[in-house]
Amino acid sequence: MPVALARPDPFDPASRERRLRRGAFADRGRRLRIDLVNNMPDAAMFATQRQFVKLLEEGSRGYEVTLGFLTMDGVERGAQARAEMAGLYRPAWRLRESPPDAVIFTGAEPRAAELDQEPYWDELTGLIDTARACTFSTLASCLAAHALVLHRDGVRRRRSEHKWSGLYPISLATPHPLTRGLRPGPVPHSRWNGLDEAELVAKGYVILTRAAPSGVDMFAKDDGHLTVCFQGHPEYDGDTLAREYRRDVGRAAAGGRRPAPPVDYFDPETERRLEAHVERMLKGEEAPHLPNSALAAPQADWRARSGRLIENWLNEISRRKQAAGGATLQAAGGATQQAAGGPTLRVRSGG
Repeated sequence: MPVALARPDPFDPASRERRLRRGAFADRGRRLRIDLVNNMPDAAMFATQRQFVKLLEEGSRGYEVTLGFLTMDGVERGAQARAEMAGLYRPAWRLRESPPDAVIFTGAEPRAAELDQEPYWDELTGLIDTARACTFSTLASCLAAHALVLHRDGVRRRRSEHKWSGLYPISLATPHPLTRGLRPGPVPHSRWNGLDEAELVAKGYVILTRAAPSGVDMFAKDDGHLTVCFQGHPEYDGDTLAREYRRDVGRAAAGGRRPAPPVDYFDPETERRLEAHVERMLKGEEAPHLPNSALAAPQADWRARSGRLIENWLNEISRRKQAAGGATLQAAGGATQQAAGGPTLRVRSGG
């Protein structure tokens, strides 16, 4: 179903209170509001926005989903990006003013050697805490997943000797409502870092899928708040890994590390031509970029599976919302509901 895009004005607290009094959100869990904290750099943020909109549309069967967009102050933005974001994105600190039913945190391109040295670390972890206190579920992708488990549980990611980039076949690790109806198949991964499965399990996370040979793909924890983490990118378009490879080739031309083509992504002939082009480029015999015609990307066959995953996630959010009587969760002192092992919560009727 189509996803409605929320504009910043309707999130004004006074406006929201008027809607609550009118009973606008007495929907028994069929209307869901999701906020997307988009942390991607300017060059990729709007593609990421579109990908998550599409992913929610593919999974929102039977639900009326409204998607709001948040941006963190600690993520640098150029003037053009800020202008294009105006009227659609609102400051991330406003998450607490009008909590949604769930929050999605995207990844980001690392700037520091360690996550807790990133310039936006305190802001991001504060938002992660707010989402846990005020919503039914958090979904964290890639770097955001790594930040979440480091902040909450002290699980630190480990850098690999090579980049995990490509389509990796997933296998189901544990029966779970989130994996209901999922079938094995390839999922895009694009990362240098990974998490140790044994450490995650020791901290109470359930491993839902694995991606051979790159390790954990999706994992979750339910301690009164449902946390879902991806190391892969089920939201990616068919050509996303191709565009990232072209970016990395450009960096290699400027003195960076030579990238390998994404695994099991290009057909053998395309991969051979790309490797030969990069070899000539590094010798100064070719232009320092890859032409679009050279990047024949595959169909995004994983998107149907990704849509089913999101449908399962929305089902879980809806179930929790119905159990709360169609309420959202609002963090406050002196509250009446306590999440297991988590912050104090107050049930507040409405959206």
